[in-house]
Amino acid sequence: MLAAAKMVGFLLTKDYEKARAFFEGQLGFEFVSLDQFALVMSIGGHNIRIVKVPNFTPLQSTVLGWDVLDIQAVVAWLKQQGVACEKYPFVQDRELGIWSAPGGAKVAWFKDPDGNVLSVSQHP
Repeated sequence: MLAAAKMVGFLLTKDYEKARAFFEGQLGFEFVSLDQFALVMSIGGHNIRIVKVPNFTPLQSTVLGWDVLDIQAVVAWLKQQGVACEKYPFVQDRELGIWSAPGGAKVAWFKDPDGNVLSVSQHP
């Protein structure tokens, strides 16, 4: 039953305006709604519910990611949008911030205004 259902992602924020500016203005997501429960954004036919909480500590691992066909093009586009990829110590490509896994996958991480870790990845 769930295999055919659309997935809904959840994120936390302290500021709806900053979150909407980032996801809509910088990442190009579609605004769906904002009510007393959540800011809802749409991407690729899937919704992300961004819930406002007064205080939280973001996880230090990826909470949401996208599988892309050309990670270098996506990372270049993110940079044009003003989104910087994280340059973790293990990342080989220090200029773009792309990590190459032993199996051939490539991953780049970036953060939203609340410090949630997001990623893009390309798999062989």
